[in-house]
Amino acid sequence: MELTPQQLIAYNGTDPSKPIYVALKGRIFDVTTGVSFYGPGGAYAMFAGKDASRALAKMTKNEEDINSSLEGLSEKEIGVLNDWEKKFEAKYPIVGRVVS
Repeated sequence: MELTPQQLIAYNGTDPSKPIYVALKGRIFDVTTGVSFYGPGGAYAMFAGKDASRALAKMTKNEEDINSSLEGLSEKEIGVLNDWEKKFEAKYPIVGRVVS
């Protein structure tokens, strides 16, 4: 499955009939089983329906950092992102990719 960032927003957990997706480095993960984290009111709900690469790399929940840009990240931040990616791969199925 390929989704644009605009289409990905539809999978943000607000529609209970749809799965919840979070993208990392352009790959879309189905995080529906983590609804308590990614669903409405969850600690990471702001990442649902978006590519959260930059925010996870920087360990922030700031709205301006919730995007796919890896530009200007430090080596350490890229390492943090790679660790998150491994966690996601172990826990959630990859269902597609984000396309522009």
